[in-house]
Amino acid sequence: MRIAGVVLAAGAGRRMGAPKALVRDEEGTAWVVRISRLVAAGGCEPVLVVVGAAAAQVTAELSGEPVEVVEAADWEQGMGASVRAALAAVDQAAMDRADAALVVPVDVPGLTAAAVRRIAAKGGPDALVRAVYAGAPGHPVLLGRNHWSGVRDSAVGDQGARTYLRDHPPTDVECADLADGTDVDRAGQLPPGHHLTPRS
Repeated sequence: MRIAGVVLAAGAGRRMGAPKALVRDEEGTAWVVRISRLVAAGGCEPVLVVVGAAAAQVTAELSGEPVEVVEAADWEQGMGASVRAALAAVDQAAMDRADAALVVPVDVPGLTAAAVRRIAAKGGPDALVRAVYAGAPGHPVLLGRNHWSGVRDSAVGDQGARTYLRDHPPTDVECADLADGTDVDRAGQLPPGHHLTPRS
């Protein structure tokens, strides 16, 4: 089973005050690098990173990382644009056909490779799986190949795959025992030691 990893890292981070892809953890590693490595460690290949705001800076952080960078030219339209760009690029990135795409935003610093691995293990062309944390929907989300067209058609604005998942209920897989699925939107929510990268 071949599972492509998709990291959504195109946002401007307006509520954060800087692109969240460029936030740094306690070791000084940018979130975009941190999450990309976790996705790879969880068994996803290839790993695609969707960039938009501060694209040059984010791409520079990924220098030397085994990822493919995909630029969403219309990233300002919201997460839907990133999801569309990612799914359009998965086939071109994979030498062999990917059976599913595991999608995660860059702003979940509590994610672990173990949680990625648990969700990825559910992969297949018909898979539609979502991580939940104490029952609350979160990430990663696993989209089987047979759902990609429908997801692209419904991914508008900031919805991403949300509309499609509302109309096609996914299998929820509990991951609270493995990770913290909190999306971090504001500087006041940053974990200890994590900090904003000044704009260049």
